[in-house]
Amino acid sequence: MSETNPAVPGASAAPGDIGAPFRYTAGLAAEIEARWQDAWEADGTYEAPNPVGELAGDPAVVARPKKFVMDMFPYPSGSGLHVGHPLGYIATDVYARHLRMTGHNVLHTLGFDAFGLPAEQHAVATGTHPRVSTEAAMDNMKRQLRRLGLGHDKRRTIATIDPAYYRWTQWIFLQIFNSWYDDAAGRARPIAELVAEFEAGREVPGTTRAWAGLTAAERAEVLGGFRLAYASESPVNWCPGLGTVLANEEVTTDGRSERGNFPVFKAKLRQWNMRITAYADRLLDDLDGLDWPEAIKLQQRNWIGRSEGARVDFAVEGHQGEPVTVFTTRPDTLFGATYMVLAPEHGLIDSILPAEWPQGVKEAWTGGATTPAEAVAAYRKQAQTKSDVERQTEHKDKTGVFTGAYAVNPVTGTRIPVFVADYVLMGYGTGAIMAVPGQDERDWEFAEAFELPIIRTVRPPDGWEGEAYTGAGPAINSANDRLSLDGLDVAEAKSRMIAWLIEQGAGEGTINYRLRDWLFSRQRYWGEPFPIVYDEDGVAHPLPESMLPLELPEVDDYSPRTFDPDDADTEPETPLSRNEEWVNVTLDLGDGPRRYRRETNTMPNWAGSCWYELRYLDPHNEERLVDPAVEQYWMGPRDGMPHGGVDLYVGGQEHAVLHLLYARFWSKVLFDLGHVSSVEPFHRLFNQGMIQAYVYRDARGFPVPAAEVEERDGGFWYDGEPVKRELGKMGKSLKNAITPDEICDEYGADTLRLYEMAMGPLDVSRPWDTRAVIGQYRLLQRIWRNVVDEATGATTVVDGEADEATLRALHKAVDGVTQDMAGLRFNTAIAKVTELNNHLTKAGGPLPRSVAESLVLLVAPLAPHIAEELWHRLGHEDSVTRRAFPVADPAYVVDETVTCVVQIKGKVKARLEVPPSIADTELEALALADPGVVAALGGAGIRKVIVRAPKLVNIVPA
Repeated sequence: MSETNPAVPGASAAPGDIGAPFRYTAGLAAEIEARWQDAWEADGTYEAPNPVGELAGDPAVVARPKKFVMDMFPYPSGSGLHVGHPLGYIATDVYARHLRMTGHNVLHTLGFDAFGLPAEQHAVATGTHPRVSTEAAMDNMKRQLRRLGLGHDKRRTIATIDPAYYRWTQWIFLQIFNSWYDDAAGRARPIAELVAEFEAGREVPGTTRAWAGLTAAERAEVLGGFRLAYASESPVNWCPGLGTVLANEEVTTDGRSERGNFPVFKAKLRQWNMRITAYADRLLDDLDGLDWPEAIKLQQRNWIGRSEGARVDFAVEGHQGEPVTVFTTRPDTLFGATYMVLAPEHGLIDSILPAEWPQGVKEAWTGGATTPAEAVAAYRKQAQTKSDVERQTEHKDKTGVFTGAYAVNPVTGTRIPVFVADYVLMGYGTGAIMAVPGQDERDWEFAEAFELPIIRTVRPPDGWEGEAYTGAGPAINSANDRLSLDGLDVAEAKSRMIAWLIEQGAGEGTINYRLRDWLFSRQRYWGEPFPIVYDEDGVAHPLPESMLPLELPEVDDYSPRTFDPDDADTEPETPLSRNEEWVNVTLDLGDGPRRYRRETNTMPNWAGSCWYELRYLDPHNEERLVDPAVEQYWMGPRDGMPHGGVDLYVGGQEHAVLHLLYARFWSKVLFDLGHVSSVEPFHRLFNQGMIQAYVYRDARGFPVPAAEVEERDGGFWYDGEPVKRELGKMGKSLKNAITPDEICDEYGADTLRLYEMAMGPLDVSRPWDTRAVIGQYRLLQRIWRNVVDEATGATTVVDGEADEATLRALHKAVDGVTQDMAGLRFNTAIAKVTELNNHLTKAGGPLPRSVAESLVLLVAPLAPHIAEELWHRLGHEDSVTRRAFPVADPAYVVDETVTCVVQIKGKVKARLEVPPSIADTELEALALADPGVVAALGGAGIRKVIVRAPKLVNIVPA
């Protein structure tokens, strides 16, 4: 049966009960939701005006307080969304809707981080261009997100694969390339200013020649040592079986590729890097001004890894070149350094290797090789197959090989052997360590394995034997005729040792960082091309802005060249390098037409997400990255936000370090160069939890379709066989994904929104239970029934006044929901709405119009479609989105009375109903006069009365 609703033009009843054609059903919900989504889009309901520019709007709206609310970029997966994906999107939508109703100009939109490996893998497998599959995935996700009623400003949506977008990603890269970090000024400056200093006579590092006497290639090499984006020989994870370099996150703990399970080797390749290390201190210090979870701040601090210590030089016997330099946080233990270890990748190894083994070398040190060079080569090949994680695993057998060389301990004068071992990494410190086995567990294990001396330099507790002592204590065994540390505590010993090293010219106090420069190259097709070309001398030249965007060319084969998986002696051949017409070009870069070769690596997928918050602000600006007035309005520093940034950024904890660190780095460079006013990209960060689901596994441990599992006889069965159940992630590969489309079809989008918000605190992971969704569906049905006659579709409200009990229930709900919205406590907000609606249902009779309208306004941020429908059925023509959120009357929020518990010896003896404002003295008198208390005391004296008005009185008898 279908019947036009005269209250709302265009509205019709969905199929339902014969006697209740206007009952709120999934069918009616679908009709309501689709209709209002169309209306919001046509009306531009969620469009946020800028103060200037193409998106400038009503000055009165711009004059309101602003809020910029953001979700972390979604990747457009070909499989679409499952119900776990929209959790954060719904939460930010609820929050943004409440902000609009409290008088804010709210920027809330969503784009797509659309470059990525999955689309490229699909292209390799099918021959379909990655853009085709990516755009199809984006279209599907846009449809799914629209169905949820998300209030995004669609004018601002972006995709990283759009050349109009990545033109500006390339432009930012060029700003970074054309900059250097001036330590004295503490900020980035244009590289042209450094060149001017060299031309004016500043000393050129690495040479005694003047700038004017250097060749173009020599100048480029000098500037490469300063540029914030530079190319260099970098240690990388090379996977011949895949034909590409992998990020550390793409390598398993046993040194194989996560995709394909191929061996991964350490290799040195010329790669682009970002000099993020120049910003290490600022990245650390500015965390203090951010409203982020402490756990995320701690992860960033640990990743940057600032540590104070000393650099110490160890001369190598018979080697006239540079010494082996180590960084140590414990220079006080130098007297206990009995050997040295270099990482297999260390650049000095080959130059210090003697031609033959020294006399008397232990056989266990040689690895069975006839010469040091042979031993080191074999060990390097072995180490190449291990990941950094595997090399750092504690309690694994320590391996290594002697180089045949000896260094000299600068404080003792003792000659100590130099080993190569994989437990030392080039990624931290200098890639070399002074080994002090008495004070380091890994050094102790290595020393025992290779029969090396162990000297304790810190007194351990009595009875401490058989292992390294890493704690504090007085220095021991640390004195000779040159220096004495014995008896000093660690801090004093450090200070005295550093002073001695400086005096002797053997070292200096310094600060070290765990943070390494950001490897910024990928040997793949589906990514942003570098706006860089090389001349015949190999000098890199930036493309002028007029040549941006440099678009991806067409290629015949999207896969990099692969090799024998076990052949480490190979190098990448990228897909772009095969398009000779694109790679080799004639360009006029200002000095006449010349032949150039393009860079054939592409940027990593992090690039586009390093700055997307800025493009949301001014998405159609073709003249500049962002209009300064627009950026200042939405992201500039203000009270409580000393570094500026997005007001609220919501996403998963998996991006705690890399994405957030990279985006912070780019933001600081752009700030230093005067392009933005915000030092930080994201002021407030909130990490939502994960929606989990049950995974069912058969006897082989393989997942089976969760939807086809039966629960019977106290167990779980699939296809007649028992299966095991465990709680885990939701996803296609685990065969337990549930799409939002399924839930919307069965219950409606508003029900899905309510259920996801009601499942628990937003920052806590929670299990999905489809059977529980119906609870929120029934809540919406009861709200609908309290306002609409299910037989006629007309509203049932009256113009009378609400009784006091209803006013108290209403204003308590308004007060509680308002506070919960500000704190992102949507589960408790829904509980308060439910409590209010239950009161209204139990009260019976038609609702007063004022109460019905307040109820609808309370529901509007959470379930916008039904709220919009009810608002219009109540006779309003404007959108509920633009109405003010209800304000609680304090007189009705405070209870008339509260219950006070009276205890004697911890046991409850009376309960008193008292005014909330009662004074301590008055409450004490009432408690002592209560007949139950008098009887319980039985005439006994009173030693003490503890009053916590208005809720507790505790009496302590004498």
